[in-house]
Amino acid sequence: MPGFAPRLLPPAGSPAGPARPTAAADEDAARGTVVDRRGRPLRDLRLSVIDRCNFRCTYCMPREAFPADYAFMPPAERLSFAQLLKIARAFTQLGVEKIRITGGEPLLRRGLENLVEQLAQLTTLAGKPVEIALTTNGALLAAKARSLKDAGLQRVTVSLDALDDAVFRRMSDTDLPVARILDGIEAARAAGLAPLKVNTVVQRGVNDDQILPLVRHFKGSGVSVRFIEYMDVGGADRWSDGDVLTAAQARDLVAAAFPLVPLDQVRGADTAIRYRHADGGGEVGFIASVSQPFCGACTRARVAADGTLYTCLFATRGLSLRPWLDDHTCATQLAQAVRQRWTQRDDRYSELRASPRPRPGKVYPTVRMSLVGG
Repeated sequence: MPGFAPRLLPPAGSPAGPARPTAAADEDAARGTVVDRRGRPLRDLRLSVIDRCNFRCTYCMPREAFPADYAFMPPAERLSFAQLLKIARAFTQLGVEKIRITGGEPLLRRGLENLVEQLAQLTTLAGKPVEIALTTNGALLAAKARSLKDAGLQRVTVSLDALDDAVFRRMSDTDLPVARILDGIEAARAAGLAPLKVNTVVQRGVNDDQILPLVRHFKGSGVSVRFIEYMDVGGADRWSDGDVLTAAQARDLVAAAFPLVPLDQVRGADTAIRYRHADGGGEVGFIASVSQPFCGACTRARVAADGTLYTCLFATRGLSLRPWLDDHTCATQLAQAVRQRWTQRDDRYSELRASPRPRPGKVYPTVRMSLVGG
């Protein structure tokens, strides 16, 4: 891609060729952690609790595809909190250390604090508490932050694509002001939900002029802003690589106004390349999911709101876990089914997408984003 600068964002993940199990993978297996065919352990679970959302973001749930009468899952068909807890317990038996609650918009799920309280009681294979995080658009966060923290939620990530009201409303296709989201972020900060992150999807020519205002606004606040390359996710049917502002280009833009220092970090499964402000004003991150795929380090599984397990954000099909969610099947049996699926995993969509292809746009249709979560 034009303007891409590898020196700023060093490559992450394994090469596109066939992967071989590493010594680390052998060690994971010895500890009971399940690994896939490319030697990647199962460490993170994205658990979607609802497929509805109160936004219609143009890159995720565009209104033309999700009109007012769109047939979302009826409440009676959603997984119960008991079923979600059973899934989470099975995944922790396989080495999961972090559970992120997603949607749709998860705060639309009534009584979510009850689920958080139960998830917060789970422990890892090493006997440590499982980390519980949540991703939200922030519209309902001001009213929920304190109760979620009291229930055991540790971290929250808020999606915010612009500070300018007109740009924000155009991208989210809502009538809410940005102030509503900022109030939610402040409530989360006050409640002690930390580290607190703001995720911004950057589309060239749409909201790239919001990068510097966002950095300026959150600098010194303790909130880390992360800029994400515009991806060909489930709702982005009109995606084109010409709409992508690369992470390196975004980083250059920020560094020209706010000097940055790269942070020493073990990349591992972390998706962001992190920098700190040279004057001590906090952190900024850049996620190069298109220009520098990191499939080789991906440790994430996703369970959609309908109970389907997906082993890649860009999957086209998954494994329904519902047959193992009745009262007669224990979490260990469910874990065995997940283990069998994960050990066959060979997903590396983004690496394949980065290879030369005969036509522009998405490589193939992917699962609905609002169903599987981010």
